[in-house]
Amino acid sequence: MATSSAKRGSYTVPGMDPDSAATLTALLQDRLTALTDLHLTLKHVHWNVVGPHFIAVHEMIDPQVDDVRAMTDEIAERIATLGGSPVGTMGAMVQARSWDDYSLRRAGTAEHLGALDVVYQGVVGDHREAIEKSGDLDPVSEDMLIAQAAKLELFHWFVRAHLESSSGELVTGGERTEKGAAEAAGELEHDED
Repeated sequence: MATSSAKRGSYTVPGMDPDSAATLTALLQDRLTALTDLHLTLKHVHWNVVGPHFIAVHEMIDPQVDDVRAMTDEIAERIATLGGSPVGTMGAMVQARSWDDYSLRRAGTAEHLGALDVVYQGVVGDHREAIEKSGDLDPVSEDMLIAQAAKLELFHWFVRAHLESSSGELVTGGERTEKGAAEAAGELEHDED
């Protein structure tokens, strides 16, 4: 979980003690960092996707970008409401994150979708952990994260629908790395040619 050295306000929401607010704002800052990274990664994919299904993927990604960016604003405002100071500078976020930068540049639609499958697995999984941890601290923040997780899971399904065979198997075959998933999905695209 990312921690912030940012100053806290001398207040938090009524009924919450300052220690719980500090724990919760650190948890939310981690989600803010992850969603900011996801929003930029999605825009990067939107700009760099090529191939036979370009327009479908290109147009599928932009609404995800908009919704994920709105989620970051919602989380940042919740951090401020709790008396924290949301950190949104790239340098601080890069330093706080526990994952590597998105590794694909210009690549085919299947390759980007394979890599995005892995990205969404991480984001959704971590969001679910944050929901569990926030439930003991603040039902308002928990509800916000639950609503966000529902959208993130839907977006993940949109990505996976492109990678699924008619028998229900993912062509990425349980790959755990972006590059491995991209290569496995890229084979599907080449088989279609």
